[in-house]
Amino acid sequence: MALWKPDPSFYASPRDAAGAPPERLAYVAAFDRAAERPDAIAVVDTDPGSADFGRVVGWTELPHIGDELHHFGWNACSSALCPAAPHPHVERRYLIVPGLRSSRVYVLDTKAGPRQPVITKVLQPDELAGRAGYSRPHTVHCGPDGIYLSALGGADGAEGPGGIAVLDHTTFDVRGAWESDRGPQFLAYDFWWHLNQDVLVTSEWGTPSMIEDGIVPELLLGRKYGHALHFWDLRRRKHVQRVDLGDQYQMPLELRPAHDPTKQHGFVGVVISVEDLSASVWVWHPAGSGDGWAVTKVIDIPAEPADPALLPDALKPFGAVPPLVTDIDLSVDDRWLYVSCWGTGELRRYDVSDPFHPVEAGAVQLGGIVRRAPHPSFPDERLAGGPQMVEVSRDGRRVYVTNSLYGAWDDQFYPDGVGAWQALLHAGDALTLDERFFPHGEDFRGRRVHQTRLQGGDASSDSYCFP
Repeated sequence: MALWKPDPSFYASPRDAAGAPPERLAYVAAFDRAAERPDAIAVVDTDPGSADFGRVVGWTELPHIGDELHHFGWNACSSALCPAAPHPHVERRYLIVPGLRSSRVYVLDTKAGPRQPVITKVLQPDELAGRAGYSRPHTVHCGPDGIYLSALGGADGAEGPGGIAVLDHTTFDVRGAWESDRGPQFLAYDFWWHLNQDVLVTSEWGTPSMIEDGIVPELLLGRKYGHALHFWDLRRRKHVQRVDLGDQYQMPLELRPAHDPTKQHGFVGVVISVEDLSASVWVWHPAGSGDGWAVTKVIDIPAEPADPALLPDALKPFGAVPPLVTDIDLSVDDRWLYVSCWGTGELRRYDVSDPFHPVEAGAVQLGGIVRRAPHPSFPDERLAGGPQMVEVSRDGRRVYVTNSLYGAWDDQFYPDGVGAWQALLHAGDALTLDERFFPHGEDFRGRRVHQTRLQGGDASSDSYCFP
């Protein structure tokens, strides 16, 4: 439904967004690893003045089993205020929720009852395959001209290429594949853009068979997972440049461009180096020659030595715990970069005011393959998993983390069970855990939890066209 005035949760600039009212609810993807019960969107109360603060207050079960909810996003956001946006009066109303294993896409309406979203449409796998040629939908971003949805696999059982489908803002029908000329790109994962410069960036993970049953050691050591970024002409939908990080740097995943639309840099986290099990963060930027793009490593996080007896089978030969950087998030003011070290059980914060010289500025430990650091509200409970998906509030004061990566990968690295938990950190001069906020275990009805989306938007949901 069109509005006479733009949605009040849309902001012309990141500065305006940072001054927005705090979120009152968080939407969390909850999935059943055994595929015996439906996955769900859990709704958590984030209002510190509420009697239900930190509790699951809403629950929308999906009508099928085996979806494995992973990443999801809003149908519309602040990009609708860009000058060339053809839909300035859409609402931030619907959650677009893909099933990574099933290739279904659910549309959930949050307007009538924010605590109880209602399923209004289900796109079946054959619609995504038939119209766009893709399967295994992964990441959702709200663009000024449509809803963009990345996918890891091809249609009809094909391993690839993965790519990006576009959905209609209003009907949610699949318009088709976004790419008009994909060049050498085959592997897919995340994507983001610099709207004012007409640049889109994509990263690489692997094909469905490379990921769905866990990490494949032979492929990892053979350097077969993704290790490059791709740069595209956003308006013409054409591939422009491939930048290889080096095949020892396996799996460059999450992309976080600067929110300031006058800046032309962004960050990408790399899961692991096969040479020393370290993880890293890189910054992309215009090449010094002024022609094309370059990607520069700016953060190294080493592996931690460990007793092999305490390690899962996949790590015993190495006698070390890799950090496994599986998510990063950039605050709306572009100052703070949060880095999830899922293997060692740590959330790190870096001051990236100078993106080429990050300065570590705090860390919190939760879980970890060996460390099993507890939450302060349950000091006797050794946690499995670690900070994985991380989401930052628009004002930058609150950071939410959840602990599951992907079902089969959870089982490899935490074979005694990963559990389910969500934590809240307050970001000031130091990072501190909120002892009142720790929904976990049966609060999520036996499901594991992955991505969090905040009511009204968050640091990784919106893009802006004005500084």
